[in-house]
Amino acid sequence: RACDQLRCTACDFRVSLFNDYVWDQSCDYLFFRNNMPELSKLRAKMIKKKGARAYACQCSWRSIHELTDLQTEQQLRWVCGKH
Repeated sequence: RACDQLRCTACDFRVSLFNDYVWDQSCDYLFFRNNMPELSKLRAKMIKKKGARAYACQCSWRSIHELTDLQTEQQLRWVCGKH
């Protein structure tokens, strides 16, 4: 089951998710720090990909293509925010 209420404990920001998109390889920390959560600015580095999902907060981002257990991603500090 995928949580849609993730929150980052590192930057204390809500994790945004975008269905059918992945992040461009050129994305970096400053891009997200300066542009979250403005969708109009984020679109500059979003690539359409059916079945994928792009996640991001102000300090971390991931492109997911299949069901993934976030607990195995040690560098991510994303937790369920409301469930």
